[in-house]
Amino acid sequence: MTTTRLPLLALLTGAGISTDSGIPDYRGPQGVWRRDPEAERLVTYEDYVGDPDVRRRAWRLRLGHPPRAAEPNAAHRAIVDLERAGAPLRVLTQNVDGPHQRAGLAPRTVFELHGSAHRTACVRCHARRPMEEALARVAAGEPDPSRATCGGVLKPATVMCGEALDPQVLARAVAVTKAADVFLAVGTTLQVHPVAGLVELAVRHGARFLVVNAEPTPYDHLASEVVREPIGTALPELLERIGGRATA
Repeated sequence: MTTTRLPLLALLTGAGISTDSGIPDYRGPQGVWRRDPEAERLVTYEDYVGDPDVRRRAWRLRLGHPPRAAEPNAAHRAIVDLERAGAPLRVLTQNVDGPHQRAGLAPRTVFELHGSAHRTACVRCHARRPMEEALARVAAGEPDPSRATCGGVLKPATVMCGEALDPQVLARAVAVTKAADVFLAVGTTLQVHPVAGLVELAVRHGARFLVVNAEPTPYDHLASEVVREPIGTALPELLERIGGRATA
């Protein structure tokens, strides 16, 4: 008896999928870095580690906008609905605030390529702790909390500009990309490498490539479909079409 393998959908999601949740993107027309070029220093490893003023500003912003503040939107929920309908899928996300998991995706389904803002990492001993602990110290009056045991600088457990991706997470993402039948990029400018290179890898291995993004990307010419409509409405409609094929 032979069984038919259902097509695997890989979704590469960027900041644009979360703008409807009130989380601004970085490089879009109203992106954080376009409105405030200095904000890029807050997520640049060399500036963050080397300049206490940068860290203090970053901690004030985190205290005012904790990573759990935003709720998942229709786009996040549409991905969950598709998974629950039985379509095999994996989410490779550049986002660090966890909206896919809060929407209900199984943790095994989500690959956090740029880490997680829900934990801190010490640059000296590499210990990881819940972000809430550090934010409580900031709220109590510590403008730049350090690791209590070794005195090392604390940063979010995210991949800052100038840092390399976790090789294990990247290797798993590469494996998913090679196996994907459909590779869908959502809300990402596809300008950050090595993640952007996953597109060409997917296409080389035979995946159908689609883009949902407000602005052009360097890889639009490889796509069989490019959607410029708002993600909150366009993605649920697109996934409904894809899901009909995947679960039929």
